[in-house]
Amino acid sequence: MALNYIWVAFFVIGFVVALIKAVATGDGTIMSEMMNGMFESAKTGFTISIGLTGMMALWLGIMRVGEKGGVISAFSKSVSPFFKVLFRGVPKEHPASGSMMMNFSANMLGLDNAATPLGLKAMEELQDLNESETTASDAQIMFLVLNTAGVTLIPTSVIAITQTLAIEQGVVGFNAADIFLPTLIVTFISFVAGMIAVAFYQKINLFKLPVLMFVGGFGAIIALMYYFLSKLPPEQMSTAIGAIGAGIIMLLVVMFIVAGVVKKINVYDHFVDGAKEGFNVAIRIIPYLVAMLVAISVFRTSGCMGYLVDGIGNVVATLGMPTDWVADLPIGLMKPLSGSGARGVMVDVMNAHGVDSFQGKLAAIIQGSTETTFYVLAVYFGSVNIKNTKYALICGLFADLVSVVVAIIVAYAFFGHLIPA
Repeated sequence: MALNYIWVAFFVIGFVVALIKAVATGDGTIMSEMMNGMFESAKTGFTISIGLTGMMALWLGIMRVGEKGGVISAFSKSVSPFFKVLFRGVPKEHPASGSMMMNFSANMLGLDNAATPLGLKAMEELQDLNESETTASDAQIMFLVLNTAGVTLIPTSVIAITQTLAIEQGVVGFNAADIFLPTLIVTFISFVAGMIAVAFYQKINLFKLPVLMFVGGFGAIIALMYYFLSKLPPEQMSTAIGAIGAGIIMLLVVMFIVAGVVKKINVYDHFVDGAKEGFNVAIRIIPYLVAMLVAISVFRTSGCMGYLVDGIGNVVATLGMPTDWVADLPIGLMKPLSGSGARGVMVDVMNAHGVDSFQGKLAAIIQGSTETTFYVLAVYFGSVNIKNTKYALICGLFADLVSVVVAIIVAYAFFGHLIPA
């Protein structure tokens, strides 16, 4: 229901603002721009969905092999104590636990394309346990919020983009991987915030040993990873981060295949059977994705996003607070709506202020530590025909808000020296 109100509001508010601007200026081209933006966004939604088909086929095929080879069951057992506390409606060692763990792992490595099909697979398995065909279950809501607020160990795409921009801008000795630790800190806090928010609604006691061990152990792993990587020169550190992500993914693929061989199953046939589901999933996503992208386009083209940012900047200045971060606010506002839109805003900020500026560093941290909450809600719930998402949106946006606020604080702590005196 919340998505319905927001979706309608994007259209109505966007149209009214555009109409007022057209009447006031006598320039009606904004209406043409909005219309063209809608058509282009609809095309983009279709293109994205179809473009995901190959990736979905690949990972759903690999997941089927892993399931038949017993690897998914092993993943389920390894996280069973932790998941038992958070996902109370999921039976012990259910395949959904393994799929969720694989999805979280892909998100940690910054591999969005790999994470999406794994997440959709997990949602389908959770839907099998759902007593309602159209209302989200507690387990689905917890999974979605933890997915949107997930920890990012390696912001692969952000590092690649910033490194490319640094070369274009002629920045010498630029270290694109210096956002590594800040992003780890921000995403870890966001993950915990999302978990606490859902636990509040579902009345889950988080002060249990499995949860405390998981959170504490994960924090220790993050600290150790940074400790060893930080000893490398900037160029080697960036290469090592990319190699770690690719290496782990390839290790998982080979491990699944070898497990299937050991189990003496027909690996190829099971891969093909799983891959066949990829096309069906991609088709189901199209209407939900198109609906959300079109609404976002209307809101953005009308200028509403710009007005919102300018208003916040004026309020911050009036309160006497630092305003250096305001230029990055559109990224935080756009990211829950559109990953590609936020990426474009990030590039704009880096081009305007410099990739090695405070604003550039903060832009990279926000882009690497927040998630496209509306996209995930529309696609993940849409893939299993869930209409009533209950409090999922509220908890997801709460985690996004925490992420942006903490990103600003962490950026000042790490890169405050880059602000001109």
